[in-house]
Amino acid sequence: MPGSFKSLSSRLVREPAAAPAPSRRWACRCGQAIFFVNSRCLACEAALGYIPSEGIVSSLSGPDANHCWQGDASAGAKLYRRCANLDTPAACNWLVPAGDPNPLCQACRLNHTIPDLSVPENSGYWLKVETAKRRMVAQLVGLGLAVIPKAEDEPNGLSFDFIGTDTAGNAPTTGHANGLITLDIKEADDAHREQVRKNLREPYRTLLGHFRHEVGHYYWDRLIAGSTWLEPFRALFGNEQASYADALEQHYQHGAPADWAEHYVSAYATMHPWEDWAETWAHYLHMMDAVDTALGFGMSGHDTGLDYVSYPLSTLYAPEHETGPAFLTFINAWIELAGMLNELSRAMGQPDFYPFVLPPAVVAKLHFIHLVVQQAGGRADEIIEEAEAVAQADQA
Repeated sequence: MPGSFKSLSSRLVREPAAAPAPSRRWACRCGQAIFFVNSRCLACEAALGYIPSEGIVSSLSGPDANHCWQGDASAGAKLYRRCANLDTPAACNWLVPAGDPNPLCQACRLNHTIPDLSVPENSGYWLKVETAKRRMVAQLVGLGLAVIPKAEDEPNGLSFDFIGTDTAGNAPTTGHANGLITLDIKEADDAHREQVRKNLREPYRTLLGHFRHEVGHYYWDRLIAGSTWLEPFRALFGNEQASYADALEQHYQHGAPADWAEHYVSAYATMHPWEDWAETWAHYLHMMDAVDTALGFGMSGHDTGLDYVSYPLSTLYAPEHETGPAFLTFINAWIELAGMLNELSRAMGQPDFYPFVLPPAVVAKLHFIHLVVQQAGGRADEIIEEAEAVAQADQA
């Protein structure tokens, strides 16, 4: 989702005099609260659209003779077209700049294969898949990371196949290969996904989690392979040249090491350095988005009285880095927020909101990923600094 590390940390401070504008609270021109998924205001019926370049949902005026809509003043009053997938089962509410000849928005043009809509249940599945994908793409754009369709750059671009069981009865394997992410459309079936989660003894399995994990593999190829980050990656995560096939067989035959929780964010992360990176990357995106959203609605775990032991600066991958203290504040803020939200989930009889523990080794890996993302996108530090600002205001 939109928002940056700087805006996130400043909102964590909650300075009463000059509180930054929240990144998740938008309003229709009529004053009604509107949200990321909305395409129409429930109060005044105004058309709404999400503008990825601005990271905002805007009410719209129009259309004009060229089927263009004008955004509100907060969106620069620019002209846009609505994504061609608005009136499909994908129900896409994103906007396309009026001068862009592509009828699809930035998120929808990443699709290589959509589900077979002659299968009745696939319409509902596609809506769920696209909703999760749009949230992930918005976050990547907000971090400043390049999101390029394979149709525009085959060797380096990103695309998605959303497919089901073939005519021979073979289910597709969810995964990533050279920028193409394949998702078994049945993952959008809540009952099926829950059964798989139980069978694999996973504490957490969601569509958004799938997307964030698999896109982590894509960005490993783009940001780590062949870069100056490769050797530092190997020192921290392990040598990715180790046989993936052997590691996969070892993992499913013998499981994770007994002490895995001391070094990894999940049991699956122990399988191979690539999977450790992808799992940790997914958690980094989870944390950034959840804290950004919480701050946008004025939520913070600082006032809960939860007595958590904060991580010391030495926990980080690069304690001496100038943004180290801000990142550490973000991590500690996340622990407090997750604790509060876990209790809320339990109060509703639901599983924990965040059923994971972050050992120091994982915090170091998260910091490494943050530094990589910041160098590539230039906007991750803004979110972190915002979290630091909120924390400082709470202590004042």
